[in-house]
Amino acid sequence: MGKKKNQKQQPSASKDDLLNTLGDFTSKENWDSFFTIRGSDDSFEWYAEWPQLRDSLLPLIQQHPSPSSPSPSSSLQILVPGCGNSRLSEHLYDAGFGDITNIDFSKVVISGMLRRNVRDRPNMRWRVMDMTQMQFPDDTFNVVLDKGGLDALMEPELGPQLGTKYLSEVKRVLKSRGKFICLTLAESHVLGLLFPKFRFGWNVCLYAIPQKPSTKPDLQTFMVVAEKESSNELHQIISSFDHSSLACNPNQTSGLLEALESENQIRGEYLNGSDVLYSLEDLQLGAKGDLKKLSPGRRVQLTLGDQGVSHFCYKAVLLDAKQQSGAFSFHCGVFIVPKTRSHEWLFSSEEGQWQVVESSKAARLIMVLLEASHANAGMEDIQKDLSPLVKPLAPADNDKGNQIPFMTASDGIKQRSVVYQGSSSLTGPVVIEDVVYENTDDDVSHSLPFRRLVFERTEGLVQSEALLTRDGLFDKSVYGTEKKKASSSSKSKRRGALKRNNESSGKMKVYHGYLASSYHTAIISGFSLISSYLESVASSGNRVKAVVIGLGAGLLPMFLHGCMQSMQIEGVELDPVMLNLARDYFGFTEDKRMKVTDCISVHF
Repeated sequence: MGKKKNQKQQPSASKDDLLNTLGDFTSKENWDSFFTIRGSDDSFEWYAEWPQLRDSLLPLIQQHPSPSSPSPSSSLQILVPGCGNSRLSEHLYDAGFGDITNIDFSKVVISGMLRRNVRDRPNMRWRVMDMTQMQFPDDTFNVVLDKGGLDALMEPELGPQLGTKYLSEVKRVLKSRGKFICLTLAESHVLGLLFPKFRFGWNVCLYAIPQKPSTKPDLQTFMVVAEKESSNELHQIISSFDHSSLACNPNQTSGLLEALESENQIRGEYLNGSDVLYSLEDLQLGAKGDLKKLSPGRRVQLTLGDQGVSHFCYKAVLLDAKQQSGAFSFHCGVFIVPKTRSHEWLFSSEEGQWQVVESSKAARLIMVLLEASHANAGMEDIQKDLSPLVKPLAPADNDKGNQIPFMTASDGIKQRSVVYQGSSSLTGPVVIEDVVYENTDDDVSHSLPFRRLVFERTEGLVQSEALLTRDGLFDKSVYGTEKKKASSSSKSKRRGALKRNNESSGKMKVYHGYLASSYHTAIISGFSLISSYLESVASSGNRVKAVVIGLGAGLLPMFLHGCMQSMQIEGVELDPVMLNLARDYFGFTEDKRMKVTDCISVHF
């Protein structure tokens, strides 16, 4: 008794003190330590207290899920997850709700709360349980009442993984017409998870809990109520308060209203039949019909994967073949499109996608369009990551025991290694990669690597490309091959004078005597129109002045510099990042015949 008395005399800690004490809200050890120090009698209400909650909360719980068969409040089965040492469930019990189950993963707090209530509230149940892995059967509770539990799981540094698991459990244990009542500070990252999880088959309302009259504008508590419907209909989220009347923190208000507006806009697009991205969970709830059954001509855009569920997220298109009467090679298949080809008509347009479906001989084809985020992953890793994500999309009559086959649209690259990834304020995201092509009929051996400069703002377009060689390799193989092809031609349009770098033996380097880009080749071919003039200038000992506007990787001016000794070249480049990349990764150098000027200071 003395110990409890001393605990009661301790001053209540502020929220800031508690935050410092707990650190990680998702740590069981931290909570055990916190409740051990604080004790069970010294309850703490994280958000609104009972006088502010009562008038808003009780009417919602008292509305029985089935109006046609009213039942007394005591028969409602209520779950309070992450109960802590709050007095919320005690107030509900005293208000006539006798069937309440409280769970928390802290054995310390559950033991303390059981002792505190065993005499006055003998029918209230207390269980040590992880709210993200509940041990209840499906469809157990009429009400799940969460006071700050979801907020605690949604540590920004940890991502939405725990919150996702918890909300899936809430949806599972709720009965039809049951209600999930979530008391929250309504931060944007919390609502960004909460709203999408309760789209199809849920009726969602948003309430503002009144603040204490004496308090200054501060963080306000909101109440999100999601009622589980028997159908999979979609509704707009309704707010029960005047948005302009909110007197809480301005940042909290703006974040809440932006999240609400964004979610309702998405729901509006769904309702209008717009071609929008669905989540796998939306589809499993029946947003576009029964996925287990093939529906000829069905086309659905969706996202696959989530943080904590898979390594990557993917944009995909599900297509059920228009003609289901023909013979199919398989019921369900996956077709992966590399980022370098995802912009092509065949894969980006609806008409093109149906052609792919027809060629694949699949009753259902899941086309996965890779993006920049997948650039560093191998195809084997992509397939391994996708395998568990696409299984729920297979129709019920998919061959049992057989794995879903994967097909890939080749991008012609056998090996890829990203050597630089960055961004420029003028050019945007930039990638430099070394690649080895698959078998090709080009005049350079397919076993040789190339270095490519890619601007991500222009999908599928390689801005610059250069051949990489080791010291001596080009002379023995590539140059010999080209010499045979060139035969008696001394003015090869793709081969310049051989010029060795001073780099150490065995190190890969850009070879400036070969133009890999057909665009550069076309430019060089134009010099044949003025060949007589170039020869006359060279024979007279004078120099031809040339300007290259837009340096890029510097490959064209370096080629001209090497094969035309009588040419004085000036490169013009606006973006200093590009100039540095040309120097660092493509061997661009300046000398008395080659200089670079920024675009602003050049005068013609």
